Amino acid sequence: MRVLVVTNFEPDEGAPQRGRWVRDQIDELRLLGVDIDVFSFPPGAREYIPATRRLRGLLRRQRVDLVHAHYGLAGWCALLAGARPLLVTFHGTDVRHPVVGPLSHRLAWRCDLVSAVSRALFEPEDGRPGLPAVPGATVLPCGPDLRRFSPAPRARARRALGLEPDGRYLLFPANPARPEKRHDRAAALAAACEADLLTGGAIDPEAMPTWVNAADAVVVSSDYEGFGLAAVEALACDVPVLSTPVGIAPYALAGIEGCLCAPFELGAWAAVARVHLDGADPRVAGAGRAATLSAARMAERVLAAYRDLTAAGGE
Repeated sequence: MRVLVVTNFEPDEGAPQRGRWVRDQIDELRLLGVDIDVFSFPPGAREYIPATRRLRGLLRRQRVDLVHAHYGLAGWCALLAGARPLLVTFHGTDVRHPVVGPLSHRLAWRCDLVSAVSRALFEPEDGRPGLPAVPGATVLPCGPDLRRFSPAPRARARRALGLEPDGRYLLFPANPARPEKRHDRAAALAAACEADLLTGGAIDPEAMPTWVNAADAVVVSSDYEGFGLAAVEALACDVPVLSTPVGIAPYALAGIEGCLCAPFELGAWAAVARVHLDGADPRVAGAGRAATLSAARMAERVLAAYRDLTAAGGE
């Protein structure tokens, strides 16, 4: 099977981790025997028309069994370039954004298979509508690479990062500049607990497991998430997670002692966070749950969708 992946999740200096989850999925699919080429282009409004033209030329020259686009606007490029059959995976902002969201909703009725990285994207969230209930729509997450994310000694992780061995650290793994991630909530929590707040955004993807293992807890305080990969990555390291009930968090954190999945309320969140910050080496039993959502396991689901779509001929 030959697949062309279309994506504009390209990393840059300000967001070196952007698109790592897509690349991890591609790597796992290749291990399963899928012949994958990647058509990648930078984000930005000026990039879509040139990308569509280049992609149209590529599809005229190269035969593929299907095209898999990641993100709604990349899906529009693939559709307008003549990609068939076309699978589009929606990731979150492309569904909830006030401008891009309506375009994604229209695209959902025009591609051959609609997928989202979590069931939450098919439901309204924080006043924003979800994807339409297109027949055959499915959930195809991009999971964490468990070869990278696993428990490691906290003391060693802190030494590697130059952090105080006895420090009190909460990790906010997102870019603080993204308003939907709600850095203000995480900052208020850290202040209430007299802890230092470590922030993501510019962390190299290869270093992220070290930052997770260095933290007493990971804070996902978002208004919404498409999937919520950071919470699963923390679980893979057995690090406690405090999360709003967004994306995959209600499933991922359910029943794991020491984790919290609840609407943000400073007093309640601080009470849970202090337990971990005051502990000698706070850990939770999260790796088993993370394994059910790993990149390898999710790639098997994607491959099954590829086979179903090509067997149907994109009809």
